[in-house]
Amino acid sequence: MCLVGLAIDASRRFPFVVAANRDEYFDRPAARLGWWQPAPDSPEILAGRDLKAGGTWMGLTAAGRFALVTNVRNPKDIDPLAPSRGEIVPLWLRGDLSMDRFWMQVGLSGYNGFNVIAADFSEGDCFWGSNRARFPQRLERGVYGLSNALLDTPWPKVERLKQRLRGALREADTADGLADALFAALGDRTVIADEFLPSTGVSLDWERWLSPAFIRTPDGRYGTRASTVIITERVGRRLVTHVIERTFSSARGPGVALLRRSLLKAWPPRSARARGAVETTQVSGRAGRPQASSLSTAP
Repeated sequence: MCLVGLAIDASRRFPFVVAANRDEYFDRPAARLGWWQPAPDSPEILAGRDLKAGGTWMGLTAAGRFALVTNVRNPKDIDPLAPSRGEIVPLWLRGDLSMDRFWMQVGLSGYNGFNVIAADFSEGDCFWGSNRARFPQRLERGVYGLSNALLDTPWPKVERLKQRLRGALREADTADGLADALFAALGDRTVIADEFLPSTGVSLDWERWLSPAFIRTPDGRYGTRASTVIITERVGRRLVTHVIERTFSSARGPGVALLRRSLLKAWPPRSARARGAVETTQVSGRAGRPQASSLSTAP
């Protein structure tokens, strides 16, 4: 991902919410949201898929793990021979590594700059880490923002997304309404004035092009490929999670938005026994009004 808003227990009704955009060159092949198995001995994950390097930018498992990764933008700090950062998410989702062992492995693997958010809901843990920071940080209750710098670096689009996420959590009375508000925030094309732009080592033109939440370069070659919303809603003692993905074409205008949505019942599971009982349904089509979802970690 390249822009993420994350809310953890910021709302009693919606205890876990993610709103994220993936920005990439349109000629890099990718598969849309779906269940797939990264390796023969690994669990299936619900994720998009990078068909060039084989990894993913965000995903979850039926057993209650979740992860996403963003790049750290610094053209002077790029090793062209480094392994793909898309390996990081499947490694966590494999489920056999504690955070300490996982972090030791990814921190020493020579990846270019990255951020990772990794959660294990069966343990009640969620962490942010970066190989451009010293140690992983446990994420407590609150609203967080992440782009191509360290967690909560106050880039204008990060601050705007956090603000709109907080407002949506206050005002939404349904999961559908919350999803509508979050997709609207992710679709914001406001270009930031030059005096407020970060300086990340790219040209001023690129800083301008990358400054909105929803990106489309003038030549149409690079931009927001997918917007994804995950909403957990507490409905009595039930756990229901909707994962909703909108994918976009490379057209210079708004592009064609295709919708893919998965419904997870009893997710995240509260026990090992429940892990095998997660029911899923999947719907595809042309994006219209999103119908959002629910998930909760505790009654």
